[in-house]
Amino acid sequence: MNNVLLIDDDTELVAMFTEYLEGEGFTVACAHDGVTGAREALSGRYAIVILDVMMPALNGIETLRRIRAASKIPVLMLTGRGDDADRILGLELGADDYVTKPCTPRELTARVRAILRRTHDAQPGANGGGVVLTVGKLTMLPEQRRATWDGANLELTSTEFNLLEVLARHAGRPVSKNELSEQGLGRPLARFDRNIDVHLSSLRHKLGLLDDGRSPLQTVYRLGYQLIRV
Repeated sequence: MNNVLLIDDDTELVAMFTEYLEGEGFTVACAHDGVTGAREALSGRYAIVILDVMMPALNGIETLRRIRAASKIPVLMLTGRGDDADRILGLELGADDYVTKPCTPRELTARVRAILRRTHDAQPGANGGGVVLTVGKLTMLPEQRRATWDGANLELTSTEFNLLEVLARHAGRPVSKNELSEQGLGRPLARFDRNIDVHLSSLRHKLGLLDDGRSPLQTVYRLGYQLIRV
């Protein structure tokens, strides 16, 4: 599916992005307010949502809350330069990635392609075989996009699942933030990018603690992050 839903009240910007995306082979539908956008996002007709943070009435953050309450559809946030608080909150609520405005249509399209490529690679049959990853209390079934911790289902966003899978495949050794960005987000790590840190903070919260009180997801100074074997 190449159907994109673009939710933004800036009609000129929407028109520019739509023209470029359609020229790149995407089918684009637009919504200019959060209420309509959330309803459309949950319709099942789209592969990805591009969502602006700054909108009147129902803003992008609240729109994201509505979407995430019922769907794991990939969401790419559009944020203003310097809107660090909104950016981090959006990631914590389950946004898959963000692009800082002003941005070029080419940059936006590249980010959309990266997310969709990771989503496609994660579809049943794309990973080859019914591989099961087990690290301590963690069990992951990549082909089914399912993960459990100590027998209980983990509710993960698409990006969280990707990152946890990378860490599980390299359990017992640190994985750099750049590797995580390349393999989990499908793009190189940008300078001053806190995306990985926020996603892994959310993962820590969802995994909880080991019996000895430690987090199973450790920060390794200057080397990255590590899922420890227990």
